[in-house]
Amino acid sequence: MKFEDLIKKAAHLPAFKVSFLAAGGSLEQIRIQISRWVNDGKLIRLHKGFYTLSEPYRKTDYQPFCIANSLKKVSYVSLQSALSWHGVIPEYVPAVTCVTTGRPQTIETPLGRFEFRHISDKYFWGYHQIKLKAEQTAFIASPEKALLDLIYLTPGSDNMEFLEELRLQNFEKFDVTVLNQFAEKFKSPKMNRAAALIEEILKSDEGIEL
Repeated sequence: MKFEDLIKKAAHLPAFKVSFLAAGGSLEQIRIQISRWVNDGKLIRLHKGFYTLSEPYRKTDYQPFCIANSLKKVSYVSLQSALSWHGVIPEYVPAVTCVTTGRPQTIETPLGRFEFRHISDKYFWGYHQIKLKAEQTAFIASPEKALLDLIYLTPGSDNMEFLEELRLQNFEKFDVTVLNQFAEKFKSPKMNRAAALIEEILKSDEGIEL
């Protein structure tokens, strides 16, 4: 494969696997070529078997959420990253935080750190495919599900102290009905307690007497 052919195939992709390039060709030969292109600075190795084109050759800037979805197919952006993206917590999140039905893993790449937390298949919902830029899309949790995922995966988080430390903001982005419906789907007393506390915070900000 010539590098010009690789650009045609992968210029619009946030990341790609070696196997993506091997159709109709020798996988071993492709690996040798990729190694040379990495050494020449034309490709960036993200993780075992995963690569992205270097900046001069990409058709668009990479989006970290798209990279995360590419690194683990059965995953969506959630927890602090989704909460920050929705604008409901003020903190900058240095890593892209996701949930996956696969094994938990932290992947360090030249483009940043990606953290994947394991969640059961039965809790793998509450996300949408969002168009971010150009042709790039990513699966991102709704603000309600991102917050509930964080509480579910954090021991001792169903208390007011934990929720206040998050410094939730832009409360209009939360739908209380959806929040309670999602909490019920967990079928967990912890999640129901947490939803009640979150609703208390949201209503207090609206000036509702509790």
